[in-house]
Amino acid sequence: MLLKGRELRTTQLHLLCYNLFAFHRRTMVPPNENGASPKLEGKHAAIIVCWLLGNGCLFPWNSMLTIEDYYVYLFPRYHSTRVLSLVYQPFALVTIALLAYNEANINTRRRNLSGYILFSVSSLAVLVLDLATSGRGGLGTYIGICVTAAAFGISDAHVQGGMVGDLSFMQPELVQSFLAGLAASGALTSTLRIFTKAVFENSKNGLRKGAILFYAISAFYELQCVLLYAFVFPKLPIVKYYRAKAAAEGSKTVSADLAAGGIQKTTEIVG
Repeated sequence: MLLKGRELRTTQLHLLCYNLFAFHRRTMVPPNENGASPKLEGKHAAIIVCWLLGNGCLFPWNSMLTIEDYYVYLFPRYHSTRVLSLVYQPFALVTIALLAYNEANINTRRRNLSGYILFSVSSLAVLVLDLATSGRGGLGTYIGICVTAAAFGISDAHVQGGMVGDLSFMQPELVQSFLAGLAASGALTSTLRIFTKAVFENSKNGLRKGAILFYAISAFYELQCVLLYAFVFPKLPIVKYYRAKAAAEGSKTVSADLAAGGIQKTTEIVG
């Protein structure tokens, strides 16, 4: 009887050791050829890219709000300071509600890229609209500005929710960096607006020239965000690791992200 009890305890101990070893192997991340874990490799670069992408998420809309002084001068009868916000919010709310309802079946990469591309095109449209009308106001120009404000709302709904969801299964520092970029966008656009106004302070049509320069910078920055998300972000080792892990755990929204990072979709659980 005593012998059987010892054998039982020995068997239980062996099973416990085996389970611990199996758990360790399942959760252990093998180092790459440089000795760094792919779970951590490229983390600092990813943090910087996430900050830039977060900044780009609100940069165009904050730019439009920051040059309200120009729109007040251009459209004195149309109350642009109030109307643009009223146009922006419903489009953002309805779009994000639709995306949230269908989130399980939406291609995350296509969603985020669509948002950044629309941001870039809309920012460029504001610039082209002003140049095409030679800085003249009027109802047609005002409607065009309102359409771009609505486009900013749709873009924000695509990017902000999509990026937060994309980063939520990665390390917390990446989400924090993206949100920090969102928060810094207002301060950055305000500083940039002060600079552009100061550059043309004493020139003829200085207010308009400052606004044109401001939106040219905004459109260029959004183009950089498109390139960052399309070609740089998916190839970072830490991003590839977490996306492969999400796919292995059953996520249906990261297949395009894996292809962009050069990863074959697999059913094997990573990490």
